[in-house]
Amino acid sequence: MKILVSGGVGYIGSHTVIQSVKDGNEVVIVDNLSNSKIEALNRVEEITNTKIKFYEIDLLDKEKLNQIFCDENIDAVIHFAGLKAVGESVEIPLRYYNNNVVGTLNLLEVMKKNDVHKLVFSSSATVYGDPHKVPITEDFPLSTTNPYGRSKLMIEEILRDLYKSDTKWDIAILRYFNPVGAHESGKIGEDPNGIPNNLMPFIAQVAVGKREALAVFGNDYPTVDGSGVRDYIHVVDLAGGHLKALEKLNQKPGCVEYNLGTGIGYSVLEVVNAFQQASGKKIDYKIVDRREGDIAACYADTHFAKTELGWVAKFGIEKMCEDSWRWQLQNPNGFA
Repeated sequence: MKILVSGGVGYIGSHTVIQSVKDGNEVVIVDNLSNSKIEALNRVEEITNTKIKFYEIDLLDKEKLNQIFCDENIDAVIHFAGLKAVGESVEIPLRYYNNNVVGTLNLLEVMKKNDVHKLVFSSSATVYGDPHKVPITEDFPLSTTNPYGRSKLMIEEILRDLYKSDTKWDIAILRYFNPVGAHESGKIGEDPNGIPNNLMPFIAQVAVGKREALAVFGNDYPTVDGSGVRDYIHVVDLAGGHLKALEKLNQKPGCVEYNLGTGIGYSVLEVVNAFQQASGKKIDYKIVDRREGDIAACYADTHFAKTELGWVAKFGIEKMCEDSWRWQLQNPNGFA
């Protein structure tokens, strides 16, 4: 199968490309490199021992995107490309809506024009907003609290409407929770621009001496130790989930949503402790006020993905921390 991967040089995309090639698929990557570095592609090719076709284009460039589909005879698409920082989305919402929503519309129109109707879409657990209970199942009410989350939810609604209008489409919407970890080789991992928005890369940068201390936002939540609880999933497990979803599309499931997580919640301080065990480094942290919009606990019910996709996460928090530390230790400045 020839798969077009949008955003395939990014953190989750690059790990999924490795798995795709390993499974015998031919991969074509499109990425504008706005939040990724070409060195990641070089290392993916090194890991897979495969030359991968790459186009540096933006999904907003519909004409160039259409030319790629005309030239490459694509069978299916895995769609990662999009801006993804919650805080930044509040500051520049129009850019997020234009990039994420309009870019996806362009992709869908080009797919339709070229008779490609199989799509795996990278959504997010942010579409559940502040859930009324945990664990979260796929039929929970949907709502969001920021433009990033709204852009994902808008795209989900577009995809559901698209399928209703034309049942030739088969679409897997993957709502994943908190991707962490890195490839076990230590060659690729999460390389955020500037100050990390996510917990694990921030902890790793403290451990390697790049940051002074971790800010823990609140210690008075009704959780095991007062810090927020989240469902962390190893990025390699997550990549495997995308390939299982792609296989499912061959069974003509229609438009279906799946949670991808471990189903286990870890508190911030539990993650800090696990990383200290993995790295042998003391992680300095300070307790600060809660962030507006943060919730006490968020973790997935993963039974539907297990039943429908035959997929379960294999790796626990120890492996997530070990692989994150190996990546950070070997690449203290990321891909730079």
